[in-house]
This record gives sequence, structure tokens and C-alpha cells, in this order.
Amino acid sequence: MIIRNGQVFLPEGRFAAVDVQIADGKIGKVASEIRAGEGEEILDAAGLYVAPGLVDIHLHGCVGHDFCEGSTEAMDAITGYEVSCGVTSISAATMTLGEDTLAQVFSAAGDYRCPYGKVLRGITMEGPFVSKAKKGAQNEAFLRTPDRAFFEKMQGLCHGMIRQVVVAPEEDRDFTFIREVSKQTVVSVAHTTADYDTALEAFVQGASHVTHLFNAMPSFLHRAPGVVGAAFDRKEVFAELICDGIHVHPSVVRAAFAMFGAERICMISDSMMAAGMPNGSYELGGQPVRVKDRLAVLADGTIAGSASSLMDCLRKTVLEMKIPLEEALLASTLTPARSLGIEKECGSISVGSAADLILLNEKLELQAVLKEGKRCLQSRRGE
Repeated sequence: MIIRNGQVFLPEGRFAAVDVQIADGKIGKVASEIRAGEGEEILDAAGLYVAPGLVDIHLHGCVGHDFCEGSTEAMDAITGYEVSCGVTSISAATMTLGEDTLAQVFSAAGDYRCPYGKVLRGITMEGPFVSKAKKGAQNEAFLRTPDRAFFEKMQGLCHGMIRQVVVAPEEDRDFTFIREVSKQTVVSVAHTTADYDTALEAFVQGASHVTHLFNAMPSFLHRAPGVVGAAFDRKEVFAELICDGIHVHPSVVRAAFAMFGAERICMISDSMMAAGMPNGSYELGGQPVRVKDRLAVLADGTIAGSASSLMDCLRKTVLEMKIPLEEALLASTLTPARSLGIEKECGSISVGSAADLILLNEKLELQAVLKEGKRCLQSRRGE
């Protein structure tokens, strides 16, 4: 297949009028005027943006299912919905649950084979190594101090799929867990009371990521910059940002992009099972959640994930928050892929990468989704 006449989003973060050739489920060539072989399919993308499939490195569920159900049915529903939304690669997140429950979840994920191709590219282990004071929607009953043996047991059960593990650095008293585990996977600072100095030391010791920047951590203040300031000062650190318009004010989203740049911001959905569903009652981490008008809260009013897909967040970020499309796309494709070390697999229209592509019109409405070169959403243009 050759995609022609579209504005193609290149890895350097700009659009260009080039052709894209797909072969054996991968990007075969990106160039001007690629000659088609005999009988080769041509997809006319005139008037459309051609971008990589989005990469959501932090979501819990959608369409009435949670990743922590640990079932093929749940994972099929989640991956199927995400692909239909143009999110073609995910790192699904766990919650703070009992050891036996988590063992079952990690085992199921390690054995899972997605019918849509390689969508589940990793696991984000959110909890149980977090702070009681900033637990958010994590279940306090199952919190524990950072435990390398516990982590390695779960990593073994899922055959090495844990791409990042969340830690409150003040709970890792001498930073031993961060120092040792960061050699195996990405360590992310989150659900923490850490001040600037503690967070900075966590980054020095090997942490390289911040989970949902601004949420479940001390505020960014002029004399107490906290985790946000420490992350900004360490240029190798990536920062997740929930851009659903609820978790972070639009002005702060714009400020975060200005501070960190799209090369370090990883837009995420942090979606829970209510994404793609109507208002009503749901669960997250075994706790009841009430959802109304995309706001998901526990009984005490604590925000409990989002009810938006990453594609919803992309549209809101560009059309309402006025982040340039090129920056928002970079922050929801290549940057999150780089943050987890999977950029050779997905996140860009590069030779050898998976042919995971989305076609969007000027209103950022999906016109087609290709997963490993196969159409998962028929173009509304009838091609």
C-alpha cells in the first residue's frame, strides 16, 4: 500500500507532502513520489493529516472494562476500543491491589495475544509503592514500601512487560530500589509528598519519568518547586500530562509545554473503565467511582482517573487549549514511545516501524486507522 497526497507527520515534528509505503505491516519507505508496484493499493489522503497511531503509556481501562480484571475478554475490549480511537500502542496500568490479585493480572498480561496485532506494548506498574498521603485513588490497604523482590516477582510473571514502575521516593529511604530497578525498567516518580531535594535525588539515582505531572504531588510553588521543579531541572526526565481538561487547567497545560517542550511531555489519558461509556457508576482498583460529564470521582470526591481517550485529549489540547498540532502529536506519539524505550517499534512514521497510522481531517476527526498496515477503521471518504 502507498499513501499519497496527505500531509505526513515526520519524526522531527513537522508535516511534509510525501508518500508513505507500507510493506509486511511496517513502514517500508517515506519519500516523494514513490512508484507503485503492479496491483499495489493506493490510499488517497488528499486534504488529510497522516500521523502515527497514538501511544498511551498510562491507561487503566475503557468501555466498561479494567486492565486489572486480568482476563482476555477485558484486554480484547480495551485494545479493540483504543485502536478504534486511533490509539494503536498502549502501556496498561495496574492499581494498588493485593499480591495474589496483582500476580494474576501480570500473569494474564504476559500470556495475552491481541487479535489486532501488537497493541499492548507494556505495563505501567502504578502502585503499591506510593505514599499514603498522596495515594489518590490507590487502595491504602495494599500499600507497601518499595520492594525489589516483589517487583521482580511481578516482572517475571509477565515475562518482562513492566515498562515503568511508579515510586514515591520518600518511601525508598536510601534510594536503593530506585537505583537498582532503574537498571531494568523506567522508574517514575508519583503519588508522592517529595520535596524538590528528594525528587532531585531520585532522578540522580536513576528515576527518569514523572507520572501525571501536577496530580498527586506537591504544588509547584515559587519557594517550594517540588517534583515539578526537580523534573524540569533534569533534562533527561519525561513528564506525563493528563490533558482531559479536568485534571490540569488549560493554562497549566500550556505552561507545561512551554517549560518541558513536546520532546519531554508525554500526553496520557489515565482513562478508567468509564471511557467510551455513559454517565454512571463504575470501579477503579476495587473502589466505587461515580462518573458525570467526564468527571470520575471516588465517594470522597477524589478524582479517579479520566473518562477520556488519548484521542479525546489530543483534540481538546489542540482545538481548545491551543497547543500547536505538531507539538500535541509529538507528545502523544514519539515522545511517550521514547520515554519507555519503544520508539523503534512505534510512535513515528519511520522506515522499519510498525505501520500504525491514523488519517485525520482538519477537525481532527478520524478518517482511517491502520494497524500494522491493516485497516481497522474504514475511511469515511469511501476509499
